[in-house]
Amino acid sequence: MLIEALPGKVETVLSHIKKMESVRKAFMVFGRFDIVAFVEAPDYEAMRKLSLEVNAIEGVEQTETIVEA
Repeated sequence: MLIEALPGKVETVLSHIKKMESVRKAFMVFGRFDIVAFVEAPDYEAMRKLSLEVNAIEGVEQTETIVEA
């Protein structure tokens, strides 16, 4: 999952992301997005819920989810 955070909120958002049960690893990056999170979900419905949960974190501007086929 690629996450764009508001300016000054990257570290706070990353801290929240790392505490989520479905997140296997997450780290800051430079470029179009600020955070990359590797997540696991048993199905697309669980992934949809996880995406909504991440987008609800204060400081998250937008996300893009890439699903491995």
